[in-house]
Amino acid sequence: MTEECLCKNEKVILFPCSGGSNCGLITHEVAVSLDVLGVGCLCSIAGVGAHVGGMMKSAMRAKKIVAIDGCPVACARKAVEHMGLKVTDWICVTKEGISKSHRLLLEQEEVELVTERVKERLASLN
Repeated sequence: MTEECLCKNEKVILFPCSGGSNCGLITHEVAVSLDVLGVGCLCSIAGVGAHVGGMMKSAMRAKKIVAIDGCPVACARKAVEHMGLKVTDWICVTKEGISKSHRLLLEQEEVELVTERVKERLASLN
């Protein structure tokens, strides 16, 4: 099996933490929404951590690397930086006013709120 990235928009790579909390799950849903909208390309933090060649190449070519973390522990940001990549934009779900819990049911309004905030933030940085 070939190790390649399937990114369509390699200008903006999105790395969600996808952690084991409501906020971590929100990061994944936000990245999926942004990918579907064409704002960026969802990339696997596990794939980069495993040094999958195509994913690393895509991330190295990106103009922006966006780490979307659920909380200030910043696992996604730290993982990307640990791989020697520069995070250009960092978004933290709890800093958007959402309380972290281990209730793993997503509130669609929270996903939409964070998606809009990330879109606004990326638009203002252009």
